Amino acid sequence: MRWSHLAAAGGDPSDRAAPVAPPLPLALPGATVRTFDTPSFAGMAFYEIRAKSIINRVPGASRLPFQWTINPYRGCSHACTYCFARNTHTYLDLDAGHDFDTKIVVKVNAGELVRRELSAPTWRGEPIAMGTNVDVYQRAEGRYRLMPQILAALRDVANPFSILTKGTLILRDLELLKQAAEVTAVGLTFSVGFVDEQVWRAVEPGTPSPRRRLEAVRALTDAGFAVSVLMAPILPGLTDTDESIEQTVAAIAAAGAVSVTPLPLHLRPGAREWYAAWLTREHPELAPRYRELYRRGPYLSQPFQAEIGARVRLAARRHGLHRRDPVETRRVQETESARPSGGPASDALARGDPPRDRRALPASARAQAEQLTLL
Repeated sequence: MRWSHLAAAGGDPSDRAAPVAPPLPLALPGATVRTFDTPSFAGMAFYEIRAKSIINRVPGASRLPFQWTINPYRGCSHACTYCFARNTHTYLDLDAGHDFDTKIVVKVNAGELVRRELSAPTWRGEPIAMGTNVDVYQRAEGRYRLMPQILAALRDVANPFSILTKGTLILRDLELLKQAAEVTAVGLTFSVGFVDEQVWRAVEPGTPSPRRRLEAVRALTDAGFAVSVLMAPILPGLTDTDESIEQTVAAIAAAGAVSVTPLPLHLRPGAREWYAAWLTREHPELAPRYRELYRRGPYLSQPFQAEIGARVRLAARRHGLHRRDPVETRRVQETESARPSGGPASDALARGDPPRDRRALPASARAQAEQLTLL
């Protein structure tokens, strides 16, 4: 992860938030650091910076069907104990544990940068994925409102995009999403690994509850979107039982999702240590099993992953959630890749390009799952 494209944010004297002055990370010299006197932001600090670029290329070695991402935030108040992105905070001279949850980097000029980069002559209108590093609809988005600017820019040039989120705040931007879906492909995926509220409170303390997320899936579905669910992570010894899988898949189906994609827990450096500390403290009886399961690296063995996937697929079949046929998926991707890169949405409509039917749009849950695995 490179941070040479970041610069300090300009101060806003009208902002009522009081600047604070803790030691700045080495990678963010001169950033404006703020705290906010509201219960939802208690104990948190926000490092406001002006980024030099915002549309990032996915590493070339990946097998993903998209090459570009947008990440307006670094760090995440969702505080998921297992979050694979934790180690990226160490590149900022911050730790992968508490700092990742409470010290959030905000690219305050994200909206203007997106608009500028989308209009560059070299931009080819390729699909852009969001929410593949940290959640774009985490709590800070309610304060900084970066996503409406980003979505408007994508809409205005009819650029295809996808969003993976746990944040019900996405419903705030429903009208913008509907407008974008009239002129380009919009893929929406929610992450719901389980519906057990006791486990949720323990491992995802800063997120909306699974039930609230599924209510958001229903709202988006009712608005005409084909919403997928990434069933992630499935936690060995905690949420991988037949009962947990059945309850979760049933709830996902009832919410109107078009597909469910399982993703067993993987533990990269940073996340591995933070999750292990939590597990040893809260479930010491499981610690020996985890040491055995992950002794060879961040991933479960292929047979174990395949076994979990098979049980989820069986449950999905029982509840009418069938994954898109591979041939159909390939045809959809080929069709989308052939779309003109285009200019503003109004130009696309003037050319006679038909609006896209939101109900027919792929949600790209598999692509999002692979992104999480490969980053």
